[in-house]
Amino acid sequence: MYELIRPLLFALDAETAHGLTLYASDVAQRSGLSGFIAKPPADLPVRVFGIDFPNPVGLAAGLDKNGAHLDGLAALGFGFVEIGTVTPRPQAGNPKPRMFRLRHHEAVINRLGFNNDGIDALVRNVEKATFRGVLGINIGKNKDTPNERAIDDYLICLERAYPLASYVTVNISSPNTQGLRDLQEEETLRRFIGTLREAQERLGAQHGKRKPMLLKIAPDLTETELDAIAEVLLASGIDGVICTNTTIDRADVAGDPAANETGGLSGRPLFAKSTGVLRGMRARLENRLPIVGVGGILDGDTAAEKMAAGASLVQVYTGLVYRGPALIAEAVSEIRRRGITA
Repeated sequence: MYELIRPLLFALDAETAHGLTLYASDVAQRSGLSGFIAKPPADLPVRVFGIDFPNPVGLAAGLDKNGAHLDGLAALGFGFVEIGTVTPRPQAGNPKPRMFRLRHHEAVINRLGFNNDGIDALVRNVEKATFRGVLGINIGKNKDTPNERAIDDYLICLERAYPLASYVTVNISSPNTQGLRDLQEEETLRRFIGTLREAQERLGAQHGKRKPMLLKIAPDLTETELDAIAEVLLASGIDGVICTNTTIDRADVAGDPAANETGGLSGRPLFAKSTGVLRGMRARLENRLPIVGVGGILDGDTAAEKMAAGASLVQVYTGLVYRGPALIAEAVSEIRRRGITA
């Protein structure tokens, strides 16, 4: 069915199509038609950082920033859904246009800039949803919050998200908030994660349940920077890492009409770079921390290759733009066929 709908969606600008797709998922779920859009995969249970997932293929953050479409998206068969990135206060994000398709490369460039309705709105949306599956909440800082006070924003979001989340992802790797990636510098990161870990343990005691916390990193880090991040991760007691966010590298899309648009590049051109970071982090972490692999998954083979490179779970986003929700079952099926488990 998506093969028939996609030309109509691609006739619209990317952000309009994005919104229409979310609306359609809600309508399909409320009408009981989600199974006609995409047949959900058979369960492929996996247990990672103490959570039982019905299958290892999840939705990456960014598609549903406000948690307003949880029920519709979950009905498509994801093993878990991650919403956000959310900030303490609402913000409009960057000026439009801010999403661009690179069709020949099966890629997207976005410079959305953490556009969201704020943590309080996200909490209200999650509380209204009927979804009771595995939920990740991805947290960030407001654009006008200086880096020296960034921790305050993350603590606000962590505290508000904690009771509702299955796990929380700390996003310091988006290229679309100026200076955000500077928080990945070793000493800054050590202090930053240390403070969040203290809050995580305090909240776990307060709510009677410890929720895992993950760090999402960029694909554009040097080997030395990755060495330092791995050391911080292992020393901090954090629960896992997501490899990776979008890239600012344009080498693989040079010549495309949209290649010079600023923002993060996702989709097929990101696969090799993000999988290289994943494989390198797996070697550095020596199976002591689970890794979630994301970036460039457009079919079952690329999903399985992420798992084979060391991921315990994978996430998709841009692949849905080009393949539709059938990608979910295809990815689960190929992971099952190859016998790859966490």
